[in-house]
Amino acid sequence: MTEFITIRGARENNLKDVTLQIPKRKLTIFTGVSGSGKSSIVFDTLATEAQRQLYENFSLFIRNFLPKYPQPDADAIENLNMAVIVDQKRLGGGSHSTVGTATDIYGVLRLLFSRVGEPSAGGAIAYSFNDPRGACPDCGGLGKKVGVVSDDFLDMSKSLNEGAVQVPFFGEWEAQAYTLSGFFDNDKKLRKFTKDEMELLLHGKDRKFKARFGGKDINLTYAGILERIERSYIRRDIKTLSERTQKAVMPYLKPRECPSCKGARLSQAALASRIDGHNIAEMSSMEIGELLQVVRAITTPKAGPIVQALVERLQNIVDIGLPYLSLDRETDTLSGGESQRVRMVKHLGSSLVDVMYIFDEPSVGLHPRDVHRLNELLGRLRDKGNTVIVVEHDPAVIEAADHIVDVGPGAGSGGGTITFEGSYEKLLESGTLTGRHLKQALPIKERVRKPGGQLRIKNARANNLKDITVDIPKGVLTAITGVAGSGKSTLINDVFLAQHPDSIVIDQSAVGTSTRSNPATYTGVMDDLRKAFASANKVDAGLFSFNSKGACEACNGSGVVYTDLAFLDAFKSPCEVCQGRRFKEEVLVYKLDGKSISDVLAMTVAEAVQLFSKRKEIVRKLKAMHDVGLAYLTLGQPLSTLSGGECQRLKLASELHKDGSLYVMDEPTTGLHMSDIAHLLAIIDRLVDGGNSVIVIEHNLDVIRSADWIIDLGPEGGSKGGEVVFEGTPLELSKAKTSLTGRYLRAQ
Repeated sequence: MTEFITIRGARENNLKDVTLQIPKRKLTIFTGVSGSGKSSIVFDTLATEAQRQLYENFSLFIRNFLPKYPQPDADAIENLNMAVIVDQKRLGGGSHSTVGTATDIYGVLRLLFSRVGEPSAGGAIAYSFNDPRGACPDCGGLGKKVGVVSDDFLDMSKSLNEGAVQVPFFGEWEAQAYTLSGFFDNDKKLRKFTKDEMELLLHGKDRKFKARFGGKDINLTYAGILERIERSYIRRDIKTLSERTQKAVMPYLKPRECPSCKGARLSQAALASRIDGHNIAEMSSMEIGELLQVVRAITTPKAGPIVQALVERLQNIVDIGLPYLSLDRETDTLSGGESQRVRMVKHLGSSLVDVMYIFDEPSVGLHPRDVHRLNELLGRLRDKGNTVIVVEHDPAVIEAADHIVDVGPGAGSGGGTITFEGSYEKLLESGTLTGRHLKQALPIKERVRKPGGQLRIKNARANNLKDITVDIPKGVLTAITGVAGSGKSTLINDVFLAQHPDSIVIDQSAVGTSTRSNPATYTGVMDDLRKAFASANKVDAGLFSFNSKGACEACNGSGVVYTDLAFLDAFKSPCEVCQGRRFKEEVLVYKLDGKSISDVLAMTVAEAVQLFSKRKEIVRKLKAMHDVGLAYLTLGQPLSTLSGGECQRLKLASELHKDGSLYVMDEPTTGLHMSDIAHLLAIIDRLVDGGNSVIVIEHNLDVIRSADWIIDLGPEGGSKGGEVVFEGTPLELSKAKTSLTGRYLRAQ
């Protein structure tokens, strides 16, 4: 008998008294256009109530330190399980957090070394860089120290006599000490110095020499350039030096590799311990696909169970499409999609069952080749006896569902109802927007635009790029494709943007989602509105800001008042003074085109476009929101209530009204429904037809089919990637035998 999680009368955000049953221990996928209310059901109702009820089991003292979850606006939510929420927030954690520590795999590897490493450094803790017993004493386990880099102070093409040592904050005698020491051939170019000579020049110390200064012989102690800088400026508190000296030195202080552990983070005892010739730092720096082979080859009998556990966890990372990561990769360098999949691996190793796992678009950043692996992992979580709930737009993931809930029919006030519940086969015949789009794919573009020149990237070698040279055509839509980790982001975000810093970049960085930000403030139209109100009424523009002079004094411009109920959750109610309008009463007297500032913020984008049709600057920014399909949003809606797809399009709208000729978009389809992608492509086409060049890094096959030119990187990720596999049109790519992307373009 199937059990259900039941929701009755849900009214969060745009939901219209939604009543719903979600089958337990099944894979349920929520679909629908961006802004239809999927996240309001899954995250704001289900997940929030599960977290709130879980936290209520803790003592009042403990609850004071936990996040506060308000009770969702619903009549009843029944039969909930404990929730584990795996969203797209990036894994932080700073320098002490790595892929190995975040997945707990490094802990298993430490255990392995404590049992069979030779010579043993001690227990597992002796191999931890986050504990003083295992960390390098010089850098505290960071692998880096603040210091200076020799390249900043040496001109390798000159000799010492020609002024090769160029340290702007050295005194005259310090700079001359190297030529006067007698330790070097002063006419020899630095690039011809031997390794020992360079070591002495940079790091030498405690050697005596006589030098002649001002007609006198004096005894001096030699210190290499970097040694002298360390001694004078780094090993002492730089704040004790004069302000002038601080200003001169500070620009040259950078994190650099720790000279003691050479970036390995660990003590010498831990680094001396080896298994089959590898120490723990060397294993951690290997790509996980390669490390898996090394671990499998360990045959020591007493290591058997640990090796088995390690192989299983490493295989999970490979299966989810991340074989190119290494265990020592810092978590704050991972993308949102990579962060989510790393967290997913951690839960796969969990022995908890009957848990409600909630995923937010886990296919983000995955090449079509890797989506089936994701489906297998979601299936494994379900088969352990868990309820798996996924918000998703990818057709290949939707197809794997046991049960589908389609939310819609439209977005914002046009959504908030359930349009379909049932199987994938029935969804295809349902006639809903999702059902219709699943049955059709955009055609491969055959008539492509002709480029108006080239933007060359020459000999790119950053990260895993293998000395590639590639031409990006101007005046067309170029798609950069390839499996995760193939080098797409490195090529464009690191190499190309460094050469073209004036590009307008629309990336995956988060939109600041505070309750004080709204579409009007984010896109900049609020500034124009305030100026227009001030000019029409001959008063100060600051009056028309609820973050400034115009704010209601009772609620400080937030429109709501929080009543502190001691140990209970704070109670939120509309402000009685301003009735939730956020402004002082005297501000609302001032009108523009017959409306107060509060009236304008309560309008939808579509209504505001009509009202301000004669005000060019205001309409231009409003039109940008209208054109990206956000006409239904009200100008004053807090950003904290927007979905991921809406935030992505709002970001696009805020950049569209800028003047630029080169746009770079990093996975702009994130959070977008299949029907929204046609809108996005129409916007991109308008940009290109207006004479701009647009570059998109993308996995979505509809966007790839609609490009004028495609650069496919690969063939795989990490060290097996970084090469150009294909350059050409979508039609040519669909026939290319060497490209994985081409294979999936053909299949659809």
